[in-house]
Amino acid sequence: MKALISCAHNMDNCCVELKFSDGSMIAIDTIAVENEVARNMYEQSELDYLIYNAPLEYADLVLNGDPETYLRTVTEYKPLD
Repeated sequence: MKALISCAHNMDNCCVELKFSDGSMIAIDTIAVENEVARNMYEQSELDYLIYNAPLEYADLVLNGDPETYLRTVTEYKPLD
């Protein structure tokens, strides 16, 4: 892969798409990622925020990071007693 040209959320197929200068492309299925890593609505909301507002950071988290640890760190879930 060469240099990254663009990174954006494609609402038609619910994917974050990364396009590179050599013509290659990576599409991250956001629904599949949410189903795999989000344990509650707060974690889903955090992922949704990243998808719509910071797709490059979302792609970096999914491809190079640890989404489960990130979500446990940034979200606070307190069940009702």
